[in-house]
Amino acid sequence: MLDELRPAFCGRNLREVAPLPPRELLLVFEAEEEERGIHRLRVSAAPDGPRVHRQVGRVHRHKGPVGPFFETCRTELAGAQLHAIEQPRQDRLALLRFRRGDGERRVLIAELTGRHANVILCDGTERVLTLLVEPPAKSGREPRLKRGEPWVPPPGTPPAADPSEPGLAEFLAPRAGEQPAEDLPRAASEAPLSFLVEQVLGGAVEQTDRARAAKHLRDRLTTRAKKMRALQKGLGVKREAARGAERVLQDGELLKANIQELKRGLREVLLDDWYDPAGGKRRVTLDPKLSPKANVEKFFARYQKLLRSGGEVEREIQLASERLAQAEALLEQLQAEDSDPAALEARAVEAGLLEALARKRGARVQKVEPRKPYRSFVGANGGEILVGRNARDNDTLSLKIARGNDIWLHTADAPGSHVILRTNHGQPPHPEDLLDAAQLAIHFSPLKGTHKAGVHEVQAKYVKKPKGAPPGLVTLAGGRRREIRVESDRLARLLGEDRRPNAAER
Repeated sequence: MLDELRPAFCGRNLREVAPLPPRELLLVFEAEEEERGIHRLRVSAAPDGPRVHRQVGRVHRHKGPVGPFFETCRTELAGAQLHAIEQPRQDRLALLRFRRGDGERRVLIAELTGRHANVILCDGTERVLTLLVEPPAKSGREPRLKRGEPWVPPPGTPPAADPSEPGLAEFLAPRAGEQPAEDLPRAASEAPLSFLVEQVLGGAVEQTDRARAAKHLRDRLTTRAKKMRALQKGLGVKREAARGAERVLQDGELLKANIQELKRGLREVLLDDWYDPAGGKRRVTLDPKLSPKANVEKFFARYQKLLRSGGEVEREIQLASERLAQAEALLEQLQAEDSDPAALEARAVEAGLLEALARKRGARVQKVEPRKPYRSFVGANGGEILVGRNARDNDTLSLKIARGNDIWLHTADAPGSHVILRTNHGQPPHPEDLLDAAQLAIHFSPLKGTHKAGVHEVQAKYVKKPKGAPPGLVTLAGGRRREIRVESDRLARLLGEDRRPNAAER
């Protein structure tokens, strides 16, 4: 196959290095004056199908950040001329030798060794400049590939060719299927073996990637649908409670009218029920720790809370039903063989059903940063805002990371992420940063998408963990509740750094 590629690419200038994270890149070469279009060479270290071939089919361009390997290749190779393609030891190795305009030489080496495949960029003396896949750390063993050191081929000797075994073309042709000659692009006739590799191996990798992406999206949508069903159930309980608001008010009025009969320590009281047409008795439960006046005020406060929640609960139930229907519809579309997981994911993100994932695929094969139990955001006045990722992370954030004078925030009437607004040396937080933190508390909760919600605010030192409580459950001593109106512009500013453009076709 390399024999096919040499006349097609040697002597051409490299116009562009197009990253295809996590483990592939596309080398785009300039065409001769009498030719039309461009020539593309694909170099892949994908574990399921490492390969080098002429790219004929369309390619989805990657947009967004890429790892340092791709950036170095762009810097070192752009504008260079490919003057040789070599195969050392007749092994699964391809050396692409480049000559730059400043006289410097560079070598791009593709090690097509199965699941340990790699791509290495070297200088003219074959000293490693950078590599796509970092070598695994093994105690007591020096890695074979090190930056600044000479490139060393993979160990082992390739087996001698067996003339009785079918050649690569004979092996791949039955798997490619027949295609009328008139439908084949010109590049396929110029490099037929390369075209077979693209069709069979490239197609298999695409199918594997699609299956993997589909499973990941299916898991996320299934989890989202499960949360929406749980939210519907919780909102149903909330709606039933709101429907009993009038009875709570009546109990408060009865207690107020009979406050002389109350005293601290009572757990219940039996009163004449004025609101019962039959003139019966009403048993009202009390908090024995509260004074008579505080017990009365508790009922009226409960009534006001039920009124507030009752005004929103129907809209929240409708919103949860719509999102559940969206998730179920996307799950059904995902089952189709020709479905596009990336497009369906983009629709889910655009609809607010799923959070956009950080597409730093190029960085995955580089050094991985330790996982943090929180997301970080910057408030309008520069305040640092930390948002817990899950229930266990909430405990870590609130009880181990937060400082005593930091401000702790959480939605008042729904579960959700714990939010910490950092303070400087005990100084009160800026009102804009505090409002930003409250917006994030609502956004990272089942109330995401609502127009208004209550948020608890308290200093972190007043947040305690009851013994034996499940992950994420804490108690508060003091603080206040604020009604926060969600501002879409403010949220867009806070979340903007996590938004990624959709991939476009080349």
